[in-house]
Amino acid sequence: MKVCYPGTFDPITAGHLDIIERASNKFDEVIVLIMQNPRKKCMFTAEERKYMIEKCVKGNNIKVEIGTGLTVEYAKKLGASAIIRGIRAVTDYEYELQQATANMKLESSIETLFLIAKPEYSFLSSSVVKEIAMNGGSTDGLLPEEISDYAVERMKIE
Repeated sequence: MKVCYPGTFDPITAGHLDIIERASNKFDEVIVLIMQNPRKKCMFTAEERKYMIEKCVKGNNIKVEIGTGLTVEYAKKLGASAIIRGIRAVTDYEYELQQATANMKLESSIETLFLIAKPEYSFLSSSVVKEIAMNGGSTDGLLPEEISDYAVERMKIE
């Protein structure tokens, strides 16, 4: 089964990477889908985010794509039968349930599957990491080691 894991990944966090690795152990192919959302102002370009993700992911069954438009339509174009979403808290669930229901209405052949964040990542988001890094705090354990120095240096510049 081919699945996609969409997000902005600005930047990828240890929590994102955990979801990717867990999904890659369960499915034949995982496509990490960097979606460009015009409503979000990203610190990193889509190409930089792709570079960082590719540096972090291990496994022949993981690919990284950059997409635009409706996630469910892009997932269909890629031949994915499901969309993976990470859930950290009840607030994530409420938002993700709305998105999953809308996607189901748009394309009933694509399921949404939720993976629960490990407790150590339940607070972690790209926004939290950016806030910590921009204010000189330690991002140890929050970013994948493979990109930590690169990402922190870039976040200090902004």
